[in-house]
Amino acid sequence: MNIIDKIWQSHIVEQKQGHPAILAIDFCLVHEVTSAQAFDTLRVRNLPVFDTKSLLATVDHSIPTRKNRHEIFDEMAKAQVQKLRDNTKEFDVPFYDMDSDHQGIVHVVGPELGITQPGMTIVCGDSHTATHGAFGAIAFGIGTSTVGHVFASGCLLMNKPKTMKVEFTGQFKAGVSAKDAIMKLIANIGIGGANGHIIEYTGSAIESMSMEARMTLCNMSIECGAVAGLIAPDEITYDYLKDKKYAPTDKWDDAVAYWQSLKSDEDCSYDKSITIDVSNLQPMVSWGTNPQQAIEIDQNIPSANDDMATNALDYVKLSINQPIKDIKLDWAFVGSCTNGRIEDMRVTAAILKDKKIAEHITFYVVPGSEQVMAQAEKEGLIDIINASGAEFRMPGCSMCLGMNDDKVPAGSRCISSTNRNFVGRQGTGSITHLASPATVAASAIAGKIVSPTNYFNTNGEVA
Repeated sequence: MNIIDKIWQSHIVEQKQGHPAILAIDFCLVHEVTSAQAFDTLRVRNLPVFDTKSLLATVDHSIPTRKNRHEIFDEMAKAQVQKLRDNTKEFDVPFYDMDSDHQGIVHVVGPELGITQPGMTIVCGDSHTATHGAFGAIAFGIGTSTVGHVFASGCLLMNKPKTMKVEFTGQFKAGVSAKDAIMKLIANIGIGGANGHIIEYTGSAIESMSMEARMTLCNMSIECGAVAGLIAPDEITYDYLKDKKYAPTDKWDDAVAYWQSLKSDEDCSYDKSITIDVSNLQPMVSWGTNPQQAIEIDQNIPSANDDMATNALDYVKLSINQPIKDIKLDWAFVGSCTNGRIEDMRVTAAILKDKKIAEHITFYVVPGSEQVMAQAEKEGLIDIINASGAEFRMPGCSMCLGMNDDKVPAGSRCISSTNRNFVGRQGTGSITHLASPATVAASAIAGKIVSPTNYFNTNGEVA
């Protein structure tokens, strides 16, 4: 069996022929946007939470990231946050509010607390739950009604997805990263290329990745249609988890012994496979209105061979054969569940150090959690970022989606380390170019889309 088969099989509570499996769920992460109706389901049916220890809630999507973030101006956002506070109190669900030292984006908080562990099934009412697959877990987003089912039973009904193997061979050039690799995959296979599949990412490029990089990679699995994406755990995984707040302590050796069994057998099979050599990969940048519409930074925008591409070019105000490099920008953003971790803050600060961003650029750098923010302050990264003319803000989803104060104005063009460039995703009428944090930082300095590779030495470090 492959690792996906092994984890799936170990979580089947009951499987009847011709029916979905009753699948046990180990953990459910909760935020303010997709939980209210789920709690209402419990209330209407007079049901308790099945296991409060298997839930953790925090606020991320709707909260402001300005300094006075406790004052929420948007009435809907304010109501969502207060409703979560009330629900978690009523149902005794663990909750990390602002100023708890652990508030943040659910997909940043879970791993950094050691909640996310190999072999688990993890769900959340959020499409980028696949982030947690970086640890060798099956993790996926679910709808609000299904969140209610998990609250009440610790299970859900689900047909087993197909399996797909994506092998990244070779090693990255300096200045090229996991974000570029996943964008390359999506560009190659399309937004529906992995529909109905769980992806296992393998290969030499994966083996050398940090946990932060693996989370970035798995995070965007949904953007090519996958149910989830995961990476088999290894020593890098164990080292990351050791001594985390919720990681095993007295039974650490037993846990590691189990985690080591979570790997695909040599003679296993998959429903689909693809190999991508990253040795010559250049930084990727999106040009259109979905993550499939992306090219390497030294390439030109391809021909519009369908209505989707034609409509995208009309919206983003670009032309066929136009180089993606040197397109003028108005905004820049580093953050989100894709690239809001301490490693992302470090590379951003390293590029910005002793430099100034272009005068016409507004650049927000937003940490994924209060823990990331505290570490960034400890390392002096916040001062470096602010000194460049960028603005380091408070933790939250921020400019990834237009559900809070942080929006790109209509008609403005933003280069962003987020996961989606849908029409109006960052604000009504906004234009988004997806890229890695390094590419975002370098472009903010130049005021236009540029490659970050000149900032790196041959060892892959910012010179």
